[in-house]
Parts: sequence; C-alpha cells; structure tokens
Amino acid sequence: MKTNKFQNKYRIPSARATWWDYSSEGLYFITICTRNQEILFGEIESEQMILSPIGKIVEEEWLKSFSIRGELYCEEYVIMPNHIHAILQIKNNPVETHGRASLPNNNGVAYRPPKSISSFVAGFKSAATTKINQYRQSTMPVWQTRFHDHIIRDFEEYHRIQNYIIDNPRNWQKDKLYKGNL
Repeated sequence: MKTNKFQNKYRIPSARATWWDYSSEGLYFITICTRNQEILFGEIESEQMILSPIGKIVEEEWLKSFSIRGELYCEEYVIMPNHIHAILQIKNNPVETHGRASLPNNNGVAYRPPKSISSFVAGFKSAATTKINQYRQSTMPVWQTRFHDHIIRDFEEYHRIQNYIIDNPRNWQKDKLYKGNL
C-alpha cells in the first residue's frame, strides 16, 4: 500500500474532484477557515460584519489578490468572524482543458497547478498571514490547512450560493461555524 507523505508527514488524500482541472474556466464556491475556527476577523453586530484590524488586513489582501491575477475574478464574498465564503470565477485561461484534469508530470502530493484555485488560496493565505503576523508581531498560524471548494454547475446553484453568502452575516447564529459567545 502506497502512503503519501509530504515533509515526512502523512497527508489526508485531497478532497478535490480528481476528474476536474481546478485551473480550468468555471465558477467555484470556496470557504477558507481560520485555524481552530478562531474568531479573528471581527464580529457580527446588528446582522452586519464589523471587521477587526486583522479582518481589514484580510480584506485588503483578498482584494489585492484579484488585481494581480488576471484570470481570477471574485463574483461575491463575505468575510465572517472566523471564515471567508466566496464565489470565484476563472476566465480566459490560455490552457484550455475542457474541464479535464491534465497535470504536468510534477504533480506530487503538494503540487498546485498554476493559476488554479489551490494556487490562489495558497498565495492569498501566505500574503495575509505575513501581514497579520507583522501586525500581531508574532508567527502564530492563521488558517486551517485546507479549504472547502465546490464547482458551481448551473445558474440555480450559483444563485442559491450567492444568496447564502449575502445572507451569511444575518444568519450567523445558525451557521455551523458559529461558536457562540465565548
């Protein structure tokens, strides 16, 4: 039985769909959580998200990410106290794969295809962590190691997810990532 190790540690197999190239054109719903779902980015007051200084750093780095990545667009997003939800779109990708995975030979366990959702999330997390830790004057982890993604397949699904993101601050106390008043 072959085991996948990265930096001599066992890794859980990827949750990404093996039949899909995450650098191909499409719409993606992603959720990125803080480490241990720690409340870092602010709080909900009167059904509105109020960003903390760290939340403002996250938002600045989030928006900057789209100005430096010509293939990636943010359709909708919300920064919550301990996570981010977003609908992302990849457009005008010069390597058309028709949604089929076609990775180069260097696709080991830590490989991220260029201009892919995984590559974007890794770059965003890294940039935001650097700025957050400069602010906090620490080297504490910020993010959980993985993120959730979902390939959006049709308009109804897009509309349902878009409404979920927009309504997330209003529905915070019903959210599975809500930790109550700690």
